[in-house]
Amino acid sequence: WEDCRVDQTSLSELPPLAELPAVSYVMPVLNEEGYLEEAVRTILAQDYTGEKEIVLAMGPSTDRTDEIAARLRDDDPRVRLVANPGRDIPIGLNLAIEASRHPVVIRVDAHSELTPDYTRLGIEALRREGAANVGGIMRAAGRTPLQQAIAAAYNSPYGLGGGAYHGDGTPGPAESAYLGIFRREAVEAVGGYDDGIRRGEDWELNLRIRRAGGLVWFEPSLGVTYWPRASFGDLARQFFATGAWRAVLVRRYPSETPWRFFAPGTLVLGLALSIVMLVLQLAGALPWAWWPVVHLAPLAYVCAVLFAATRLPGLRGPAARFRGLASLVTMHLSWGAGFLFGIAGGARRTVDKSRIDRARG
Repeated sequence: WEDCRVDQTSLSELPPLAELPAVSYVMPVLNEEGYLEEAVRTILAQDYTGEKEIVLAMGPSTDRTDEIAARLRDDDPRVRLVANPGRDIPIGLNLAIEASRHPVVIRVDAHSELTPDYTRLGIEALRREGAANVGGIMRAAGRTPLQQAIAAAYNSPYGLGGGAYHGDGTPGPAESAYLGIFRREAVEAVGGYDDGIRRGEDWELNLRIRRAGGLVWFEPSLGVTYWPRASFGDLARQFFATGAWRAVLVRRYPSETPWRFFAPGTLVLGLALSIVMLVLQLAGALPWAWWPVVHLAPLAYVCAVLFAATRLPGLRGPAARFRGLASLVTMHLSWGAGFLFGIAGGARRTVDKSRIDRARG
């Protein structure tokens, strides 16, 4: 994209959208042999009667993903493939958008499945509200007991929290949107996704759209099933990278940063300080009289996370609750550690390697 700067009022009044505009679905893909086919099938099964196309931005997968994608393309001419040799998500999205043709661009994910009415209801909201982007609710789900526990942590306000799309909520203007149903002219006006932001690219794009006068609308009638990482290792790698890149966005847009983004990093600092102080106390270098102050952070966190684990939706029995507790702790500490890493020196080449490592394993 040649120019990311736009007039601040250029998106405040978009031209009327046709009743049944043609739609381009864009999806970055890397090592998704277990999820890609069903994700594409849910797109093809949408009850929207307007013209549709799907553009898959194919990263250098090491599993059977390329074979599956080629078969999907051969089975249906609406499926098209473009190469994304660098594998980064925002670059793949930009390549897919540039290769697409239609006035509405819908971001989809290989780990997500759309409800049949997703496109139809989203287009209705886009037209009704005059919005530049519309998003719905992410409902995490799991296939194995561990993935179900991780999904419960995703769905809980004690896990991710903050964004309206993690809960049921009410329709209205939003800070960002999960995935997104975009007016093409809005995406093009702000220069598309930032190629240099490898995580948090949705939030950053929606920020630029809002700064340009565009409306980002939350529509809770839109539902998306999301399949999270299925192991603690993959979850930790994903959240470390997400935290590191969130720190980059905090440094770039300090005045636009909600306070909740600082909470996990503050938690990690408090826990680290407590551990250091405990070691010094055991060595006799610090008086034990300091313990109520020094160890307040870990004690408060233990109480809070134990309470949160009892409120995780859909989990029954001690084993499931323990997995949910471990999921919450993994998410909080990995995100917080990544955030501190990013604040200290920038994310640099930090990426989510969980999909790559899973395929190699």
